[in-house]
Amino acid sequence: MGADSRAGAAADAERRSGHGGPAGPAAPGEHGEHGHRRVVVAVFAAGVATFAQLYSVQAVLPALAGDLHVGASRAALSVSVATGALALSVVGWSALADRAGRVPVMVASVVAATALGLAVPWAPGVGALLVLRALQGAALGGLPAVAVAYLAEELPAGRVARAAAAHVAGTSLGGLSGRVLSAAVADLAGWRWGVAAVAVLGAVATAAFCVLVPRARGFAPRRRGTGPGLAARLRRALADPGLLVLYAQGLLLMGAFVSVCNYLGFRLLAPPFSLSQTVVGLLFVVYLAGTASSALAGRLAAAGRLRVLLGSTAVLAAGAVLTLAGSLVLVVAGLVLVTAGFFAAHAVASGWAGARALPGARAQASALYTFGYYVGSSVLGWLGGVAHDAGGWGAVVAGVLVLAAGAAAPAALVLRAGRAAGSMAP
Repeated sequence: MGADSRAGAAADAERRSGHGGPAGPAAPGEHGEHGHRRVVVAVFAAGVATFAQLYSVQAVLPALAGDLHVGASRAALSVSVATGALALSVVGWSALADRAGRVPVMVASVVAATALGLAVPWAPGVGALLVLRALQGAALGGLPAVAVAYLAEELPAGRVARAAAAHVAGTSLGGLSGRVLSAAVADLAGWRWGVAAVAVLGAVATAAFCVLVPRARGFAPRRRGTGPGLAARLRRALADPGLLVLYAQGLLLMGAFVSVCNYLGFRLLAPPFSLSQTVVGLLFVVYLAGTASSALAGRLAAAGRLRVLLGSTAVLAAGAVLTLAGSLVLVVAGLVLVTAGFFAAHAVASGWAGARALPGARAQASALYTFGYYVGSSVLGWLGGVAHDAGGWGAVVAGVLVLAAGAAAPAALVLRAGRAAGSMAP
């Protein structure tokens, strides 16, 4: 039996036993066809709001570094503190969501983050900037911590993978729009106005999410003294070796991807390319490759998640090697491959983690995947800057290849072994 089928059966059993409350929550699928579309569009908008704001400073790191008189790795802390704070916040957000509900937590998360995002551009110095970015990252943690759990509870099992892919597609479009918009405006008016423009975009996407997201029907708030506590649910989410491998995919592949995105701009602004900030920002149009590849991966995953995951990781690694070329055309092609490979792998791994987890631990599994994902962005993304300062772009690419290999090897061994044991069909 596949994981989605087992998860659905377990969820039905839990509802029949009354663990979801006196009457139990509604079965997934009871929103109807129109409601299903609203769920997908809402989580797509939420992905746009999250990634547009989280990475708004990434495309303007060279300008920020010059204005604040800091090096590449210190400038990149404006990305790392946000993603690090997000990583630290997700378990707490998931616990709150088990009591207060998925939708209220997601709405509070994006609204608070957007309010902080509007203040970020006006930070007087690097210290205040880093504090505001850390607070914004912590606020943003509520949405990725529970989004996949929300999808698993609200949609029929057969639609969860595609809906998770739509959410990932929204994150890729948010990353694209945030980077391109901030870079273009920064070239005209400075990096602060560039980041401010993205904050406004985030506010629009946040409003769309708040209006569209349907009230949860597949979830009942957890009451004190009923069901396993947070520690027990975390143990469930950590007991499965396959889930640990999936968390590692988020950690390592996100670290590889962010290293490319953080520091490729420094290479392209310098000779022999000598591109302008606007042109470098426009290169992030390749995020459309991530939008397409994540949707494609969601469809292909039904025929074999493991093959799609490993193939996507290989595409990312090949793209990183291609960025070493002296031709701008080849560098851009490499960036396309890195982006497409990463988002396809992320779409598969994130959806797989939500489907594989037991129903009572889904929010925690989603939170732990998100924790690894953003620790990768924060810590490994910053270490990419250390490598860049020490050895240039070649050192960054070498680090990316190590991370890709570190993700692929345990996936090939553990997830394939899980299939052989009958625990999870890849």
